[in-house]
Amino acid sequence: MTESKVSVTDEIAEAVGNASLEQAVREAQTDLHETAADYNDAYEDPAAAERYEEAGDVAPFEVVLASGSPRRRELLADAGVKFTVRTPVTPVDESLEPDLAADPVEAAKKLAERKAGAVIQEVLAENYTGMLIVIGADTMVVLDGKIFGKPRSASDGKHMLRQLSGRTHEVITAVSVWMVSAPTVEEVSLGFRTLADVSRVTFKDLSDEEITEYLKKGESFDKAGAYAIQGAGAALVDHYDGAYDTIVGLPVERLIKEFPDLAQS
Repeated sequence: MTESKVSVTDEIAEAVGNASLEQAVREAQTDLHETAADYNDAYEDPAAAERYEEAGDVAPFEVVLASGSPRRRELLADAGVKFTVRTPVTPVDESLEPDLAADPVEAAKKLAERKAGAVIQEVLAENYTGMLIVIGADTMVVLDGKIFGKPRSASDGKHMLRQLSGRTHEVITAVSVWMVSAPTVEEVSLGFRTLADVSRVTFKDLSDEEITEYLKKGESFDKAGAYAIQGAGAALVDHYDGAYDTIVGLPVERLIKEFPDLAQS
């Protein structure tokens, strides 16, 4: 299905405003998913890839990371992806309805969709034409089904780390990848796919003194769960299972594998 820019952006605006990206936006996916399916088939078959490229059907994608996180920027850049960074002018509503809060994987996926969808809305409002990939992501620390966000204060961070001490928790990073095909301002097709990756981190038994000294380092306050495994927070960790980049904030190895277009950007 191909829809006008006005129709598509109105639907996204409604979806993001309602803290949901449901059927309204999903109905706009058909054309682009068919193109993506053809392209993915080409990757599976080198001969098909050559025919596909000779036919001129593959246009270069611009890639936008819808995140201000330095860690995500570094991970994506280290993977060789060429991209720009753009965050929504209006901050995304990260509140969660009770049913979402009770399902951390779906909650992380929903927030990743909101972040990417908000950037898509702004881009299309600027009369964009071309081929675009927008990546949104959200990371959550979860212990016993409870979501740990970013600490609001030092005391909040201390409370989080006390709960994580000596325990194994999950780190969930969801990524929502949106593709936009806009040959003209009035011809816009879009589709998105969202995945979630889960790693498990086991903390050492931490004393109050160790927690206090770590919090003094100042790296806790913009991190889910109040720690950064890629920084001084590594000293808090006994071991982890799963992908390290998922814990840092972007499962980039899986992302490139599932969306090879990114490596071609």
